[in-house]
Amino acid sequence: MLHAAVQALFLVLEPMRLLIMAGGVLLGLSLGVIPGLGGVVGLAILIPFTYSMDGPSSFALLLGMASVTTVSDLIPAVLFGVPGTVGAAATVMDGHALAKKGQAAQAFGAGYAASLIGGIFGAVLLAVAIPVLRPVALHLASPELLSFCIFGLSMVAVLSGRAPLKGLTAAGLGLMLAMIGADSQTGTQRWTFDTFYLWDHLPLVPLTLGIFAVPELADLAVRRAPIAAGAGGTISIAGQWQGFREAVRHWKLVLRCSALGAMLGAVPGVGSAVIDWIAYGHAVRTEKNPETFGQGDIRGVIAAEASNNAKEGGHLLPTIAFGVPAGASMALLLSAFLMHGFVPGPEMLTKHLDITYSIMWTLTLAHVLGAGICLCASGIFSRLATVRPGILVPLVLSVVLLGAYEGSQSSGDLIALVLFGAVGWVMKRLGWPRPPLILGYVIGGLFERYLFISTQIFGAGWVLRPIVLGVLALSIWVAFRPLRISVIDTVATLRGLRPGHRRMGPRPLFSLGLLAVTACGYWLSRDWPAAANMVPQAAMLVTATFGLLNLVTELFGSAAEEAAESAPAHPPEFDLLASVPTALAQQRALRFFAVLVGFLFASAAIGLLPSLFLMILVLTRFEFHEKWSASLATSTIAITILYGLFDRLFSVPWPQSALGDLLPGMRAMTGVV
Repeated sequence: MLHAAVQALFLVLEPMRLLIMAGGVLLGLSLGVIPGLGGVVGLAILIPFTYSMDGPSSFALLLGMASVTTVSDLIPAVLFGVPGTVGAAATVMDGHALAKKGQAAQAFGAGYAASLIGGIFGAVLLAVAIPVLRPVALHLASPELLSFCIFGLSMVAVLSGRAPLKGLTAAGLGLMLAMIGADSQTGTQRWTFDTFYLWDHLPLVPLTLGIFAVPELADLAVRRAPIAAGAGGTISIAGQWQGFREAVRHWKLVLRCSALGAMLGAVPGVGSAVIDWIAYGHAVRTEKNPETFGQGDIRGVIAAEASNNAKEGGHLLPTIAFGVPAGASMALLLSAFLMHGFVPGPEMLTKHLDITYSIMWTLTLAHVLGAGICLCASGIFSRLATVRPGILVPLVLSVVLLGAYEGSQSSGDLIALVLFGAVGWVMKRLGWPRPPLILGYVIGGLFERYLFISTQIFGAGWVLRPIVLGVLALSIWVAFRPLRISVIDTVATLRGLRPGHRRMGPRPLFSLGLLAVTACGYWLSRDWPAAANMVPQAAMLVTATFGLLNLVTELFGSAAEEAAESAPAHPPEFDLLASVPTALAQQRALRFFAVLVGFLFASAAIGLLPSLFLMILVLTRFEFHEKWSASLATSTIAITILYGLFDRLFSVPWPQSALGDLLPGMRAMTGVV
């Protein structure tokens, strides 16, 4: 194992790989500054660009980016009172108060030091746990891995917060989406609608970009106004070093909160939105003079940031060792593992041990590099949070569209992106948790494969293996309490019905739509062979059962119950649309998605790159009302950079358009139509 660790260090320290990791760190720091564009969005954007990379290089890029978004999200939390990611919500309590006192630099220094120590603590935990988990993993066969998949699905109830019925319905829908394509056992075409694009399953990249990235961009487009302006005092190096020394002075608090964050991060379903608040509450309960917390106490920043960064190493433990994602970002990272041929589980702790240790080294170096860059460039990064949405949204959206297309280089990717983007935005607005859908999709393929192998080798006896029984019991225990409460509430709602007691609105209509999709799926699958239909039927049963229970609550429950369940997981003041009237938000969102639909038609007519130019111009000039000079400059510069990057550097084959068919000479000359 020592040999594998040393070999992994040399892998990571190769100059080109270090350069790739540094690029990922810079991108992650930039995304962390912009509220809504955190590690999940970054992973969704970057994964398609790792297709041509080797495993260590791709993980250097992905982990370099994902691990430091929780470092720079401190900047908007302190300066503007708006967390860059939901994991920085607790940081706002004291960080923004310090900025109001003119002590933003001290808050930055303390936060960066706590982030650095917490990140290294999480990486060390990962390294120390590997020797312990390795002999355990050697005794795992397909039944045990199948039980871990079931455990991962059971965590959906925890991932869903106050809306377990919605979360389980979304997970069932994700399982259904995972079943699209040709069944590997029987060759049956499942829900492909005679479309060649879907034969090899629905691609993950446009799905994840649509569910996570597009809704955040839509929210920024709807809100319109800059996130905030102004800063809390001068961001000096000396002031940051003073904060750094404060973190060192409170080293016991840093270590306690780092340990707390790492251990909680290793529990699937306990996400960023919970961990930093638990650590903050721990600091309030255990530190002297707790009455100063919330009024600009540096210890509040230290506690929240240490736990927020330590959780990354903890998140990787169940993902690498057992293939159970600890959250949405780990679900995406799990898909990257599978894409590069690395199956989480025993192989990652034996055959690919050097890759596992390279992940640990990457995590450590990325945090050191990220903290160092932030100390030197906080003032520069803070300006990203004030970029006008009229410039920011079209530029990021164009990268998202090209990232989706890069997935399988098919026009179907763009259609899927827009479709799931609209679904994701509606889910977000109606209080539906989105991570369970991706979790269901990612685990769905693994679940079906392990189920087939287990039943073929062990028959029904796979359920009676000791580890399987233990994991299944744990899964039932995890899911029991939230499900019990939800079912009891639903039964109580039905018993208390009065004549005419019904409330129709957008939430019940959306639930009815999901049930209609499930019913159509069942009708289309009625003639499939039993071997090809076993998992799809289970997915439809889950979706229909919990979807119906949720519909009952939405139709007949009290308005207070519905509001509590559908409320966002973070406080209302962190919702970008809290200040926008509902009718106006709907109009702006409708225009935003109308532009995307127009882009799809334009892309089919005149080509992808020319359509991107028009889309950026339309959004900047007519939707955000930027000046003609700024709009034309933004569109021209963006397309020039994208053309050089994707056409000249990556040699992306652009989709053919009607204009290119009509004028083949233009296609031969430009290559983009």
